[in-house]
Amino acid sequence: MPDFLRSNRRETIAVAVLVLLLALYLGTHPRGASTYVLTIWGNQCLILALAAAAQFFAVIVRGIDLSVGAIMALCNSLASHVLGGTGIDLFFGCLLVVGAGLLAGVVNGLFIVFGRIQPIVVTLATASVLVGLALILRPTPGGAIDYDLADAMTLDLGGVPSSLILGALVVVAFWLPLRRTGLGMGLYAVGSSEQAAFQSGINVRLIRIAAFGLAGVFAALAGLYFSFVTTTGDAGIAPNFTLNSIAAVVLGGVALRGGVGSLIGAMAGAFILKTIGALMFFSGLPPLAQPFVEGLILAGAISIGGADVLRVRNRLEVFGR
Repeated sequence: MPDFLRSNRRETIAVAVLVLLLALYLGTHPRGASTYVLTIWGNQCLILALAAAAQFFAVIVRGIDLSVGAIMALCNSLASHVLGGTGIDLFFGCLLVVGAGLLAGVVNGLFIVFGRIQPIVVTLATASVLVGLALILRPTPGGAIDYDLADAMTLDLGGVPSSLILGALVVVAFWLPLRRTGLGMGLYAVGSSEQAAFQSGINVRLIRIAAFGLAGVFAALAGLYFSFVTTTGDAGIAPNFTLNSIAAVVLGGVALRGGVGSLIGAMAGAFILKTIGALMFFSGLPPLAQPFVEGLILAGAISIGGADVLRVRNRLEVFGR
């Protein structure tokens, strides 16, 4: 057990902080630890957790994805057009939404790999294009999502919030198996040292494209879940989620220099960030001061991640002399 905690100390710290904050939040909330309170909390947290998962796949390979929020906006706007039917139409509608996110992510990866352009530049450019497409699809907030599907995804199952069940499925059914595959190990290898990964026979180009493709998929899932929660489409959601996704991965112990951290930590960081926001709402803090405090938290989290990158670079420069 001590060895496990040491090897996963970043995720352990993030989860421990989350548990402490959640206990404080439930103790502060007038309705306590009811299913209703946990469901509302879980829904808001899962949206950001999926966006943070998208950002994680870009960061783990030494990149950053400024198009996460834009992909969310596009997929949310698209969902408001294709998820108003029933039965098989809903299934194919969900596939179309996720496919749009995958396509956007793969395009990002192709430009980065074959254009040899920095990820931050590519994703900043594609974000503008994607937001433009989202505005074409949904110039003003509106549209409709099938209420039965939305309820199934956002209410509870036997007293357990559906959002928490879905979050657990992402970890257990997707992440834990993935990290033991060649792709999962390749992500960490490329993030730790691209040159060493190449010399070991890893297809670095394919891994980086796959990483941004996965980022697109999870950004699409975040946009899709946002659709379930709000039951409408809104093309204006991009900026807030992009910044918050970066802060969440840092809070979850994912290093911006790449190769360190896990999807569990990134999602825990998102839950921490949303729980802090919920705590401020019930803390008596003046509403006008809440954005200021949230901004300080975001700036602090991103500064910590940036300082980590600078510290590593400075150390390498010393060793290189």
